[in-house]
Amino acid sequence: MRPLIHGATYFARLHEELTALQAGDRVWFTDWRGDADERLLADGPSIGDVLAGLARRGVEVRGLVWRSHGERVSAPISGRSNELLSRQINDAGGEVLLDQRVRLFGSHHQKLFVIRHRDNPSRDVAFVGGLDLSHSRRDDADHAGDPQAVSMDPRYGKRPPWHDATLELHGPVVADVLAVFAERWNDPHPLDRRTPYRMLLQRLARMPRHPEPLPASAPPPPPAGPHAVQLLRTYGVKRPPFPFAPVGERSIARGYAKAFARARSLIYIEDQYLWSREVAAGIAEALERNPALNVIVVVPRYPDSDGPIAGPAIRIGQLRAIRMLRRVAPDRVGVFNLENSAGTPIYVHAKICIIDDTWMTCGSDNFNRRSWTTDSELTCAVLDTTADTGEEASGPGRGTVTGTGHDASPPLARGLRLQLWAEHLGLDQDDSRLLDTSAGLKLWNTTANALDQWHETGHGSPRPAGQVRHHTPEPVRPLQRLWAVPLSRLVVDPDGRPRRLRGTTEF
Repeated sequence: MRPLIHGATYFARLHEELTALQAGDRVWFTDWRGDADERLLADGPSIGDVLAGLARRGVEVRGLVWRSHGERVSAPISGRSNELLSRQINDAGGEVLLDQRVRLFGSHHQKLFVIRHRDNPSRDVAFVGGLDLSHSRRDDADHAGDPQAVSMDPRYGKRPPWHDATLELHGPVVADVLAVFAERWNDPHPLDRRTPYRMLLQRLARMPRHPEPLPASAPPPPPAGPHAVQLLRTYGVKRPPFPFAPVGERSIARGYAKAFARARSLIYIEDQYLWSREVAAGIAEALERNPALNVIVVVPRYPDSDGPIAGPAIRIGQLRAIRMLRRVAPDRVGVFNLENSAGTPIYVHAKICIIDDTWMTCGSDNFNRRSWTTDSELTCAVLDTTADTGEEASGPGRGTVTGTGHDASPPLARGLRLQLWAEHLGLDQDDSRLLDTSAGLKLWNTTANALDQWHETGHGSPRPAGQVRHHTPEPVRPLQRLWAVPLSRLVVDPDGRPRRLRGTTEF
């Protein structure tokens, strides 16, 4: 298990693994958005060229990418990008299909890659996380942004700085990730919705309505490290149902609920949203139950699209969630956003949770009701078995945490937290102040106070270290609530649970 922080790190690893493949090897992937021309390296090939080249050389390439709602609904976030990526690979002999088998207004949000070698299963690898194969994702620790950028709220600039993460997986879990792909691929229902419009779109895109059968599965790769990995998922309730989740699946939500109940000293979250009463309730209960628990949350400063209609509907859920947490423990909750050295806000797209330096998650799910009940999601919950013994994990597949420079890493969750905190707080990763989770919130507040004050005084002194600012969402005015509340509930953050569970905090 190896955390890969920043899109540039992930894309470089993906390029390394893909370009080493030979005829007869296999590649499977899913994605929410893919841009065929997105470069994997600064001066390197695009993802479309690499995958199409593999297909031409006899590597089996199969993929499922979300068939978005269409230009009029989802532009500019999806558009025709997925169709163009699919077409390039398919014209080269691959099979990458547009998949619309989702709940109404839902999406396939899983981001996974599985690479299997015909002659050497020990080299098999999977990647699971929050990074799409798309524009804006290839950023690094300097956060100058991806030169191939998507259009966002103008306050993020022409090249929005982007913070993201994924996990590199070795060992038997690779077969488990492939099983998630196979379940979706083998769903017997048509890939498009059964409407004349959707059927026409599929035909115009030269897409079949059903995939070709998958080949027989190979045995799982051999064990590769000390980490226990559990795959957690979300699938919404829909008609016709998923054959592998006839009443949906909400194991991501249940996994978090169990982990929050066991939290003792620290819940650390990096998330794109932090919305919803249902999400905040479990954290609030943990704070109420344990007076020694602190919560630190890192979110974007602004929504990616903060317009006059969508903006209030997006912000209202976050405002309520933060208010719920601070009502329970005002001095034990810190919510922060990030900026780069030029003062440009960093868009936090990472989906990471670390509890007590022992249990962690990284995947595609966000902390909102949509992610926990409606969209197709995949996340890895990881327990490092060395955490209780004091042993250190090292060697192939066990992974030095990216960027530590050490030959052996601390237990995985702690090592990931140290890496993230060192970057955000502007400290050396060996700084002893990072180790004490009980004093972590004070350290974050001190760093944010210094940077906030520096901005308020007009930059008359050297810029303080770190990226951290206190997060204060823009309020939603009473008039805006007239449309923000129903729009948030029905479209922005829908509830995909069975009817008997809606309105509760149960999953």
